[in-house]
Amino acid sequence: MKKYFLIFCILNILPIYAIADTNIMFGDKINSMTFYLGQGTGSGSLLKLIQPGLWDFNPQTFTMLQYSQPIKFFRLDSRLNLNAVQNFGYNSSDGLSFFAMGISVDTALLQYKDWYFGLGIGPYMRDNRDRWVESRLVFGEKVFIGKNINENWHVELFTIHFSNGNFTPVNEGFNFAGISIGYKF
Repeated sequence: MKKYFLIFCILNILPIYAIADTNIMFGDKINSMTFYLGQGTGSGSLLKLIQPGLWDFNPQTFTMLQYSQPIKFFRLDSRLNLNAVQNFGYNSSDGLSFFAMGISVDTALLQYKDWYFGLGIGPYMRDNRDRWVESRLVFGEKVFIGKNINENWHVELFTIHFSNGNFTPVNEGFNFAGISIGYKF
């Protein structure tokens, strides 16, 4: 596990990014603050990101505050993010609530006018362990579709999955779906 985490960290630190002149997620702006609000869609695999038929809505609320800057990742419009996550688990005696901090990279794979579709990934450190994921280190994988409302505001629909990649015996994962609104400056 340590070897894979070290490789991942090195790849995120290496200067493989270039500052973007224009970026579908930023336009001519160089910063963004985005607020995410989502609903728990159950524990389970990464496949829940793209198969809404597998969603099992449960009493969890997901919030995330994300600061971003534009980058190019293999010539694709991307953003480098610093994330603060709070999950609120309700009616649970096993403590499914957690706070996490993480870094991530989101990349817009498809673009059309003011619309974009992309994927994101990054490591997060949680404040506790629980019955769904035994480790504090988790990875977040995100699928999103976004729309630029004007030069300063954008909205996105997203699904996100947190798990530890089966580094521990207990790894059911957390899944969420929701909406975000962001301000570019």
